[in-house]
This record gives sequence, C-alpha cells and structure tokens, in this order.
Amino acid sequence: MGEIVAAFGTVHAPQLIIRPPDEDPQMLDASIAAMRELGTILDETNPEVIVFLGSDHLETFSMNCIPTFAIIGGKWAIAEFAGRNYELPIHTEMAEDLLGKLIHEGFDVAYSENAVLGHTYAVPFEYLIGKRNIPIIPLHTNVYMPPLPTAERCASLGRAVAKIIRGRGEKVAVIASGGMSHYPGTSKYSKPEFEFDRWMISQLEAGNTDAVLNLTPEQLDETGNTEMLNWSIMLGAIGPVPGELLQYTPTWHHGHCMMRFVPTRERRRPVQQVSQRYGGFRFKNQGFQFYKHPPASAQQLNRLLFDLRQNMPLCQRILDNFDEVADEYKLEPEQRKAARGLIEVGGTRVVSEYVPAMVEVGAHPLSALMSLLTIYPMSRKAGK
Repeated sequence: MGEIVAAFGTVHAPQLIIRPPDEDPQMLDASIAAMRELGTILDETNPEVIVFLGSDHLETFSMNCIPTFAIIGGKWAIAEFAGRNYELPIHTEMAEDLLGKLIHEGFDVAYSENAVLGHTYAVPFEYLIGKRNIPIIPLHTNVYMPPLPTAERCASLGRAVAKIIRGRGEKVAVIASGGMSHYPGTSKYSKPEFEFDRWMISQLEAGNTDAVLNLTPEQLDETGNTEMLNWSIMLGAIGPVPGELLQYTPTWHHGHCMMRFVPTRERRRPVQQVSQRYGGFRFKNQGFQFYKHPPASAQQLNRLLFDLRQNMPLCQRILDNFDEVADEYKLEPEQRKAARGLIEVGGTRVVSEYVPAMVEVGAHPLSALMSLLTIYPMSRKAGK
C-alpha cells in the first residue's frame, strides 16, 4: 500500500535566487538554510516520488487559458527563472493515474506535457530538492487570478490524492510551495500581515487545520495568503497533523515560512503564542482587494509581460531596441511609457518602484513585478 512519508511547506520567494539590493542577505540566507533543512527530510524518508504542489504567477499559464487545477505530465518537469533552468524527471505513470482518477472523483483537472514552470518550482528545485534524483509530479493550483478555488475544495482534492496514493505502492513526499503573507506588485507590498501569519502558524502547530481551511479565497487575498491554497491541498492529504515551524523570516515585504508536518518528531522550537484570533487582523470581507482580472484594454501589455518571463532573448531585445518591441506588441502610448521601466529598473535599488506605473495602465500587479524581477539582472548588467 502506498504511503505519504513526508509532507512540508516552503517559501519560494524569487529574491532567494535574484538577491536584489533591497533585500537583507542574512534573511535570505536564513530562509535558504531552512529550505535545505527541509530537504534533509527527503534523505530521512527516501520517497520514490514527490507530489509538488505549486502555483503560477502568470509565468506558466497566460490569459489565453488559466486552469484551476492542472497536472504536469510528460518526461521532464522544466522550470525556468532568471536565466536558470531546471529539468527534473516526472513520474509519468503516476501522473497519468492521478489525472484519470481525480477526474473520475469529480475534479476537472487540466493536463499539460510541455508547460514551462516558473519560480514557484525553480526556487525549491534549487535549494530544497537540489541534486536529489527523485521523480516528481507538479500539481498546479490557480491562486492569483480570481475566481479561485476555496481552501476546502483544495483540501478535498488533497484527500482524493491521498486516497489514490494509498491504492498504489509508492512512498510519496508532498511538498507545498508558497506563502506566507505578501502582496507583490500592489500598494500593500511593503506591509505584510506578519501577525496574521503567526496566528496561522500557531493553529497549524496545534493541528487545527480548519483554521486555514475555513478561510475564504477573498480573506486569503485580503491577508496576502492566497498561496496557502497549495498548503490546503497538503493539509487535506495528511489530515490534522500538528506542524513544526522550522523558520519564519519577516522580510520587508514577505513572511517566509518553512514548516514540517510528516514525519513528526520531538518539537525543537516552542509553539507560537498568539493571544488574538487572526493575530488581531480585522477582515473587511468586501471581495478581492488586491488581485483581480486586468482590463481587456491591456491585453497586449500583459502578453508582453508574460512572454518575456521565460524568454531571455526577448528581454535582451527589450534592452537593445525597446521601441521595436513596443511596436511589435502594439502598446498604447501610456503603456509604452510605463513599460520603459523594464529598461530603467537596472539602475534602482527598489525594483518594485516601477510597478505602480504599469498597474495604472492595466498590467496585472504580480505579472508586472515578476517581469521586472526577471529582467532586472540583465538591465543592471546593461547599465554597468
């Protein structure tokens, strides 16, 4: 009978690879060290396959089609980010078995054999999985383009995945990539809800998984935690297992969190103590506050931002001949003006300062920020 022998959650912040000048290197190193500690669980448990729960930052799936859930099959899981490329073997037979059985369980899961994955996968591939040659199955969840699945729906998917695993023979690790509080590309970028994170960690340490699963997608958006939908799939798969916090790093814009759930061990750090529910956060419950559908008038701008994310030659063309690229994508004058930030960003210490101008002309906030982070190293080099 198959078994989930390891389960844990990890941050995937792109800054861990890019290391822009507005980050504290010691904080980045602390998060990387905790990710590597999570990687030792793979050595401890020797899984035969990893079910990797990730999401998209409008890197893999464009506005052409954004699936709620998707399994990536084929021979290789290919992830590209900021000039780095990763190819991990996929457990194709199990991926296809999961796909068929999940659909028969009532989950309309999409399937791709050639999707190129972004930093949600690339960062843990670099610092957590590393050189370990363990076949994986990438399972994508839409967490940034409403409508989003509910946390309970994600947990139900996780329970169905666990049922399928039990009916097979493999030892499986489940890795949830994402979180915690951050608002990339929005007006709240520099004001994460750290106390809400600490409350959520305290509940997960107590095994009170319902505290997360009862949150609505709109509430997760309001607290900068829609990526916890990935964790919700893991929580559904393993049940109310008390977690252990390995590291929580509150950077100036993001709460990096690494927690282990399976296998359990004697706790090495004290449980978080939080006196107020939600860490004192008060929900407005007025719908999605930060990530919404961009206007149709900005279709070409968002297409350009999507295309450049995994296309280094296009990034170079933007730096060498911006006007030619802007003409090719038929950018409107104000969009063209805002998109020049892709060239100028190399001369700044705060990459995010170029985001508002793009958002004002219709760019998706997250797509704008991630595109700037992608081209930043090349822009900086060109400036020098």
